[in-house]
Amino acid sequence: MRSALEIVFWVCCAAIVWTQLGYAVALAALARVFARPQSKPREPINPSQPLPSLSLIVAAHDEEPVIAAKVQNALALDYPRELFEVIVACDGCEDGTAERARQAGADLVLELARGGKIRAQDTAVERSRGEIVAFSDANSLWEPDAARRLVSAFADPHVGYACGQVRFVQAAAGGENQEGSYWRYELAVRALESRLSSITAGNGAIYATRRDSYIVVDPVMGHDLSFPFNIVKRGQRAVYVPSARAGEKMVPSILGEFQRKRRMMSHTWPIVLRGGMLSPRGYPPGYALMIFSHRILRYSSVWLHLIALAANIALVALGGGPVYVVTLALQLALVLAAALAGVLQVRPLLIARYYVLTTGSLAAGFWDWMRHGTDAAWEVAEGTR
Repeated sequence: MRSALEIVFWVCCAAIVWTQLGYAVALAALARVFARPQSKPREPINPSQPLPSLSLIVAAHDEEPVIAAKVQNALALDYPRELFEVIVACDGCEDGTAERARQAGADLVLELARGGKIRAQDTAVERSRGEIVAFSDANSLWEPDAARRLVSAFADPHVGYACGQVRFVQAAAGGENQEGSYWRYELAVRALESRLSSITAGNGAIYATRRDSYIVVDPVMGHDLSFPFNIVKRGQRAVYVPSARAGEKMVPSILGEFQRKRRMMSHTWPIVLRGGMLSPRGYPPGYALMIFSHRILRYSSVWLHLIALAANIALVALGGGPVYVVTLALQLALVLAAALAGVLQVRPLLIARYYVLTTGSLAAGFWDWMRHGTDAAWEVAEGTR
């Protein structure tokens, strides 16, 4: 009994350490030897290089406060106007989003019945003219050269999907949400994945795909997670372009971030469990290991933590020795630090609370999906507009 508990405990601990830290260290080591040459982050773009036609699609639901600024930002991009169009797909908007988008100069505004973000994007792609279709959120603002840099990835005929770098801006000084710290780490890992093979996930603020590579997915399954691995299964690469930059406000509060991630995970679990991610068919071996390490183990970390804690408590009760008293104390210290962050808002405690709550959101999102399914429609996250 005790030996079995020890095996379970150490396997869970090893899996947590691997997915949270060891995987990134291994990628960094492999990248020094095997990675494709990395271009300079802001190398000049050759203005004489022919550009493909580009359609930028913004799916919007009741985005009247920000949609005009988004359209104006898009039209100011350094991209030939004759090759570029801006499409706003209004998903059941009940405010002035459509009117404001037209006034701001959008080339095409679609007023659709409420069907969710994915179906709005599908319809916009059908109506688009671009060889490349790019996507962005209504509250995301691109840097002037972002479109050119994002599209430059498709000069490689093997690339079917590219995402840029989104920078989260704190809505107010001293915000308690530590998403920015996590996101910088996540993007560093993503850059290593891209150099070695393909990325395992994208983001909704700035990404693009070839029009003939576009995939129609279940409306509850977001593009961020479903596109990259499906593109790889089709024999193409999904890459990260850090020089294509966008910015958007992050959720100011940690509880708001928990709710945002909870909603995200209710859309993630269907992709993981029935959307094809678990099937190794079509994965190159190295990419399969990336999916397992960065996605499957990461999303399973809440269960790994709970099993490790239960096994640890049992081992202490069975007199397993001082090492298990120490490991139990470390686990309880993490929970205590997270609790203290509500009273003493210092960075280490805030990071502990961020980790505990976002890890808990994995289980909360799973519960929501299992209890009542996932709605294809979406709502604006608190404080991001």
